[in-house]
Amino acid sequence: MDKSVILAVAGSGKTTHLVKKLDTEKRFLIITYTINNVSNLKSRIAEKFQCLPQNIYLVSYFNFLYSFCYKPTLHYKVRASGINFEPCKNRFAIGINRYRDPGFRLYSNRLAKFLDEQGVMGEVLQRISKYFDYVFIDEVQDFAGHDFNFLKNILAADANVICVGDYFQHTFDTSRDGAVNRSLHDDFASYKKQFTKIGVTVDEETLKKSHRCSPSVCNYVSDKLGIEILSNRTDETAISFIEEQSDADDIFSADGIVKLFYKDRAKYSGHTRNWGETKGEDRYEDVCIVLNPTTLKNYKANNLTNLNPQTRNKFYVALTRAKGNVYFVPETLYKEYKSP
Repeated sequence: MDKSVILAVAGSGKTTHLVKKLDTEKRFLIITYTINNVSNLKSRIAEKFQCLPQNIYLVSYFNFLYSFCYKPTLHYKVRASGINFEPCKNRFAIGINRYRDPGFRLYSNRLAKFLDEQGVMGEVLQRISKYFDYVFIDEVQDFAGHDFNFLKNILAADANVICVGDYFQHTFDTSRDGAVNRSLHDDFASYKKQFTKIGVTVDEETLKKSHRCSPSVCNYVSDKLGIEILSNRTDETAISFIEEQSDADDIFSADGIVKLFYKDRAKYSGHTRNWGETKGEDRYEDVCIVLNPTTLKNYKANNLTNLNPQTRNKFYVALTRAKGNVYFVPETLYKEYKSP
């Protein structure tokens, strides 16, 4: 059985890689984190087969946990009425109240732990092995908390399991619960060891080149952020720091250039997004990255590697949306465009 984790770079074709492996003969389970990713994968699968084949089961992570894992094994005795995506606020909750709220909904950040504690993981793995030949897990870098432990359990299923993700695009966690796997993403080498020590192959070669980003952008990311990324392209694009107000105004008024803010993009009119929101998006040519004060300070000091990991990763996401040119603009130059 193939048990592997493919660690990709931005724009390397993670979704394309998974879709290429699909056929109409074998049985596939595809688990991805967000509803947006489900929608994207669904459209790509439909494009390949001109339909959604019955042998391919595509599902969001928490839907999988609840519908495929919890319902057939525990619903008959727990009778939960859905999922509560807010963490349990009762520090002293015991028993079932640690996992289920007063409205009989299961806490999302403890659902994977609940399955394990109730001793049904063996049954879950049997169900996976019974119904599927291949399990594909997308956006693996976002698995955290008890969900990462659940992921390692899934890798033991009697099926081929292939996980795909970009460690440095870790901008969200599936869930958090106290100190559980809190330091999981603190160190890349340690993260990879989490897989190799359970016999899972870590593949850093297959998707190490970006189709989206030019060599200019890839070299900048490698040199300035310390994130190794290569390009499949040979053309060069421009990376510019904007200092003049008039130039910043021209960029802001250009509808074809997306303006990416660290946060609060809704307070600016026009074509705007937040850095982390753009993960998975592949529709931008030229990109304007608006530098918040902390990032601007580190940019000017040539010390972007000093950004905290969460900010660095979001900055990496923003940078690697660009197929064309990148413009860095200090946030102060857009203060007049910001609404209260």
